[in-house]
Amino acid sequence: MITQILSHTPLWVFGLFFGLVYLGYVQSRTRQVSRNRLIVLPLAMLAWSLYSVWSTFDAHLAALAAWACAWGAVVAIGLARGPSRSAAYDAATARFTVAGSWVPLALMMGIFFFKYAVAVAHALKPGVLDATTAVVVISGTYGVFSGLFMARALRVLGALKQQRLVQQSV
Repeated sequence: MITQILSHTPLWVFGLFFGLVYLGYVQSRTRQVSRNRLIVLPLAMLAWSLYSVWSTFDAHLAALAAWACAWGAVVAIGLARGPSRSAAYDAATARFTVAGSWVPLALMMGIFFFKYAVAVAHALKPGVLDATTAVVVISGTYGVFSGLFMARALRVLGALKQQRLVQQSV
């Protein structure tokens, strides 16, 4: 069964998988990034998760609402945690130093394998995703994954705000 599933998987999916693994590896290293570059990955993951919801359920109101609620809740919780302690902003270079982490790789693999599993489930039993519970759980899961990316980026951006507050108080 697994062999048959893999043999029917388009080749581009394997390329995407290896591209995500590489991108996750890059994220595991401490690096300096600009503000624009910092926000690219969360925006890409947001777009990918919304595309996943849309391509699976079209404009299903419950799907979009579940995605938005999950995304918003995760971002709000992330922001409530305050600025990232593992990031710093250097005003001279206008770059953030971001500590390496394997979390982005885990999240990317989570989204990838979850989307793959949903596609396989849909291919094997086309009506299995029609239940409202499936719509809400799947869409909410996509929202959680992309919300985690956005929350992480916003917490890193909080290092800039924190530095500005410190400079103003001196």
